[in-house]
Amino acid sequence: KLTSDKLFISANNYIGKRKTKFSVVRYGNVMGSKGSIVPILLKEKSKGTFSITDKNMTRFNITMRQSIDFVIKCLKLMRGGEIFVPKIPSYKLIDLVKAVSDSSNPKINLIGIRPGEKLHEEMISVNDALNTVEFQNHYVIVPSSEFLNWSYKDYLKSHKNGKKCPSNFSYSSDKNKKFLTVQEIKTLLKKNILKN
Repeated sequence: KLTSDKLFISANNYIGKRKTKFSVVRYGNVMGSKGSIVPILLKEKSKGTFSITDKNMTRFNITMRQSIDFVIKCLKLMRGGEIFVPKIPSYKLIDLVKAVSDSSNPKINLIGIRPGEKLHEEMISVNDALNTVEFQNHYVIVPSSEFLNWSYKDYLKSHKNGKKCPSNFSYSSDKNKKFLTVQEIKTLLKKNILKN
């Protein structure tokens, strides 16, 4: 994913005189999508036992509607070269299981983390922090100046409502300020997944 982000952003160097712009939107799994664990948990509900990798695992949460709205917003804001990251809540995997199972003590089968799988999602690393600008509802990772004819300092000057992130900043699902409760997850599931 990181490689694809960098390649896509670098395409801005090859557009010539065309008006094409390339920016990236980065967010976690969309609730209920093919990459989401929700459909798997819903299938396991009838069996009464849920297979999960780790009880401490956390993930960011975004709905299909939120992801679409954010992409449209970014299309209006983009200059070309930015990576946009929404401020979205996290959940604990065990709380998602509790919300699906309707039980505060569901039966769990721990299967362990798969190769390449992370315990927590990280959408902005400490390495990206030096080029990250925080806004009220999102972050923008500005590209290195060698890629484009505008810089981080230019971006801060032209976006007075944004603020520079500290050098030790990172945005990960385990250290998020907002975590969904079991009841909030249930409400989201009913509204976005179980409505049919």
